[in-house]
Amino acid sequence: MTKVLSVAGIDISKQFFEAGVLINGKEQLRRFAYNQEGLKALVKWLPEGAHCVMEATGPYYLRLACYLHQQGLTVSVVNPLVIKRFSQMRLLRAKTDRADAKLIARYALSEQPPLWQPPVAYQLKLQQLEALLQQLQKQHTALDNQLEAFEATGLMDKEVKELLEKTTKHLQKQIERITAKMEALTQEHHGELLDHLVSIPGIGKKTAIVLIVLSNGFKKFSNYKQLSAYIGLSPRIYESGTSVKGKAKICKMGMSSSRAMLYVCAWSACKCNKGCKELYERLLTKGKAKQVALIAVANKLLKQAFAIATNNTSYDENYLKNICF
Repeated sequence: MTKVLSVAGIDISKQFFEAGVLINGKEQLRRFAYNQEGLKALVKWLPEGAHCVMEATGPYYLRLACYLHQQGLTVSVVNPLVIKRFSQMRLLRAKTDRADAKLIARYALSEQPPLWQPPVAYQLKLQQLEALLQQLQKQHTALDNQLEAFEATGLMDKEVKELLEKTTKHLQKQIERITAKMEALTQEHHGELLDHLVSIPGIGKKTAIVLIVLSNGFKKFSNYKQLSAYIGLSPRIYESGTSVKGKAKICKMGMSSSRAMLYVCAWSACKCNKGCKELYERLLTKGKAKQVALIAVANKLLKQAFAIATNNTSYDENYLKNICF
C-alpha cells in the first residue's frame, strides 16, 4: 500500500462519531452526529485523499464504512483488539472518544492497514441470518432448561408449561426456517464449495455454512492460521526464560459458538477422518489431555477445510498429505 500523508481515525458510537485527522503530523479533531447530515459534513471536512480507518465496533461501523467507500474514499476496518494493543504498547491511559480517534489515526499512519471492501448483498444477509440464528438458539436452549427446571420441582403450573412449550416450538420453527434460508443462499452462491467442504469426514453442512459465512467464502484470510486465530482456536504459549513454563491454551478471542461447533466436529472426526484420528491417537500416546488433543483435531479440520477451499477439490485423505501450507 502506498504511503499516505493524511489519515483519519474515526471512533464510532450509536449517536455520534469522533474523527481525528493527521495531516503531515498535525492533528485536527471534530465530532459529527451519526446521521445523514453528519456523514455529508464528514466528507466535506476530510482532506482530499485521506485514508479513513475505524474499528469493527458491532453493527455501527458498517453504515459509515459503506458511505465513505461510496464517496470514493479509501477505508480500513480493524479489529478493536489491535487498537487496544497498539495503545498498550505506547503506555497510553486516556480512554475518551477524542483520544481514541487520535489513537486510531496514529495507528493508521504507522501500520497502514489493508483496505476494506464492503460486503455484497448476499454476504451481508448470510452474516445477519447467522447472528439471528445464534440468538434464537440461545433463547431456545434457555427456555428448554427453564422448562426442565420447573418440571423437576414436581409442582409446575399447567398454563406455564403450555406457554413454554408453545414458545419453544415457535422458536424451533424459526430456527429451521432460517437454517433453510442460509442453506439455500449458500448453495446458490457457494454450491461447489459447500459440496467440497461437506466431503470432509467430520464436517457437516451446518459447520460448512458457518465457515463459509465467517470467511466470506474463504477469501477473507490468506492461510488457515488466520482463520484459526479469528475463531479463537490458535494456541497461546506462555513461557519466559527457564523458570516460567506456563500451560499452553487456546486464545479464545474469536467466535465462541463456532469454536463449540468445531469442537463437536472434532469428536466425530476422531472416528471417521483418517488424518484427524491419527493425530488424536498420536497426541494421546504422548500423554496429552483429551481436550488438548481435540483442540488440535479442530485445528486440523480447519486446515483441511482451507486446503479444500483454496484448491477447489473434494476431500481425499491421501491427497491432503501432499499439500504444503
